[in-house]
Amino acid sequence: MRKTEFANGEYYHIYNRGVDKREVFLDGKDYLRFLVGMREFNQKEAIGSLFHLDNKRKHLKALSASSLRHLVPSGLVTIICYCLNPNHFHFILRQEMDNGISKFMHKLGMGYTNYFNKKHNRSGSLFQGPFKSISIDSNEYLLHLSVYVNANYAIHNYSEKDWPYSSYLDYTGKREGKLCAKETILGQFDNNFLEYNKFIRTNLEYFKEKKELEKYVLE
Repeated sequence: MRKTEFANGEYYHIYNRGVDKREVFLDGKDYLRFLVGMREFNQKEAIGSLFHLDNKRKHLKALSASSLRHLVPSGLVTIICYCLNPNHFHFILRQEMDNGISKFMHKLGMGYTNYFNKKHNRSGSLFQGPFKSISIDSNEYLLHLSVYVNANYAIHNYSEKDWPYSSYLDYTGKREGKLCAKETILGQFDNNFLEYNKFIRTNLEYFKEKKELEKYVLE
């Protein structure tokens, strides 16, 4: 039984990693496929595989916009921010309908696992059991956790440069991505991008130091 009971309108930290800590994203196409899944599987209706959906869209190009309504996500969840790292991922999600987070994560996980296994000629589970979840119970927690998620790649020292597989670029005004509802966080800062960027830099070192301390204690 999952300890967290998901409630509509509430925020949750969702994360998971590869089984046996293995890498789950091996190249840029893998990251992109997962990001497309985050967009396309965020709807109540079943869409089948992304491969078949892409073929269907090619045939619908000549049709009117009204014919494409079924392609618009109904919104199981609202994605606040995310970071995809080589062997794990982090989300902040707000549930929008009953069982929305569970349905979204199930479709996303199954869809990506099927894709990955077929591409890399493997079988079996790709992720380490069910996804993990923590309820976000205060606005202060939400704001600080957004730094942890947006800049998670830097906390783990995956890159000192801007990481394209995180919503960090969207939150700092360097990219105009549409996957996240940034106003939930940015709306609480004057001058939005500028002040939030300062907030990230102020708190990033704390998270990096905390991670190093945990590593030292575990060793």
